[in-house]
Amino acid sequence: MDLSNLLASINGVLWNETWLYIIAGTGLLFTFWSGFCQFRALTHGPTVVRGVYDDPNDPGAINHFQALSAALSGTVGLGNIGGVALAIVLGGPGAIFWMWVVGFLGMSIKLTEVTLSMLYRNTDDPDNPHGGPMWVADKALARMRPELAWLGKILAVLFSLCVALSAITGGNMFQAWNVADITREYFGVAGWITGAVLAALVGVVILGGIKRIGRVAGTLVPGMVFLYIIAGFYVLFVHFDQIPAMLMLIVKSAFTPTDAAGAFIGGTVGSAFLFGMKRAIFSNEAGQGSSAIAHSAAKTDEPVREGLVAGLEPFIDTIVVCTFTAVIILATGIWNRAPDVSFEQPPQPELIGREWQYADTALTTGEWRDGETVLMIVKAGENPATGRKFHRLSGAVLADRGSYRVEWQGFRSDIEPQLTGNGFYRDHVGATLTAKAFDTVMPGLGKWLITVASWLFAISTIIAWGYYGEQGVVYIAGNKGVLPYRLVYVALTFVATLGHIKSSTDLDNLTGIGLGVIIYANLPILWIFGYQAMRAYKDYITRLKDGRMGPDHPPPSIDDLLSGRDVAGPR
Repeated sequence: MDLSNLLASINGVLWNETWLYIIAGTGLLFTFWSGFCQFRALTHGPTVVRGVYDDPNDPGAINHFQALSAALSGTVGLGNIGGVALAIVLGGPGAIFWMWVVGFLGMSIKLTEVTLSMLYRNTDDPDNPHGGPMWVADKALARMRPELAWLGKILAVLFSLCVALSAITGGNMFQAWNVADITREYFGVAGWITGAVLAALVGVVILGGIKRIGRVAGTLVPGMVFLYIIAGFYVLFVHFDQIPAMLMLIVKSAFTPTDAAGAFIGGTVGSAFLFGMKRAIFSNEAGQGSSAIAHSAAKTDEPVREGLVAGLEPFIDTIVVCTFTAVIILATGIWNRAPDVSFEQPPQPELIGREWQYADTALTTGEWRDGETVLMIVKAGENPATGRKFHRLSGAVLADRGSYRVEWQGFRSDIEPQLTGNGFYRDHVGATLTAKAFDTVMPGLGKWLITVASWLFAISTIIAWGYYGEQGVVYIAGNKGVLPYRLVYVALTFVATLGHIKSSTDLDNLTGIGLGVIIYANLPILWIFGYQAMRAYKDYITRLKDGRMGPDHPPPSIDDLLSGRDVAGPR
């Protein structure tokens, strides 16, 4: 079994509709239990982030703004650029509706898991706190049932291992691969060069620990989001008349099948739900418990206060930034475009053994690079991923003595595949598809904007997840395991850019595995101890309503807030 089939098999076991319903149900539970805490997160959360409650005497290493930025640097990233594109390509426009649903429900999940982590974080060293679901499982179960302390430690180790794996795959390799792909697409830079530069930059930052990560994230995240949104507004302005129709298409496609068109192979309500939920959960991390690790470094003596700050993450990440990307892709039509290359003579398949095989296609025009992936759409038996009869058949561009040709993969089917249309497509995967959407409005805009944004988003995400995985290692092996982990982590940033990941399917499988294992480990912790977070939340809101708490000082200056000087004082 090759790597691609192995990844697909593991991903198929981890992900199914049952688990997606369980995650959504968890969000519904905490939404109603808290009395729609989303409202408090959106109203009280920004006040906390602004710094009016920051106190240098509280335990922790960074202020609320830096904690939110560090956590957002792990969520607002290539999942918003490349992940949204994947959701649309694989699930259709309706996938975005289910991303909205997960974004809303994710606010309550994020508040709960961060509040729990703040309740049980380790502040033995107040300037270098440790927190996350592993500490919750360890401490809370021992406190609740001392005879079950061993079980808590098993859960804690399991989560720590899973967060390290998720950091390596979705948090690191997914990001690095996307950056290498788009940099090679637009500038012809070899993947290993991109990987070497990324690895060097990431290594410099993560060696500085959470304080350096907080400072870098506090600078990168606001800047990169602002840059992306300004450019996006320009694209939406050009296609302003199409925005209402695109929003209606998103809602309609969430509840009715979407027909195949152009490069899109069609999808059912189930495929829209599946891919929308998966990409949203991957993007905003609700249910993973990972960002709780970053929030646990915040300076505060009120656990729920940081939980409310964390509740803002899914809203910013999924409901704002992901929607922005989705409407741009849909309005420009890049997702269901016409063939990029027309056949001079449509090929006919030949049954060889158990596979249908298309003859190689000579490329006589256009600019090509060796190893570039392309695809054509064929109609055959039912596609289990979409419930439709259309399939993406991949091919690889091969250099042959100064000329180029496409070598098509074999296709297994009991029915002879029928080519749809009269051409094939460049396989614009992830962030590259989003860049092409910008290019349709102003040639070169996507080339520069998405390349720059991809680098910034990737660096911020990789460093944040590097810290998450590192904290899992710290729980298991102590500080002696940190340096070896960092070296392996940085090395894998480089490895991911060497061309082993070939297609959007491989990409979805890789990130799905990392995401699946960490959710399987975290949700039981959330179910067992979530009541403690809800009890603390209701107590905090009662005191807030009664006026028994409030800011003791005016908000700090923006400069002090960004730099963290508002909490940098003697303890």
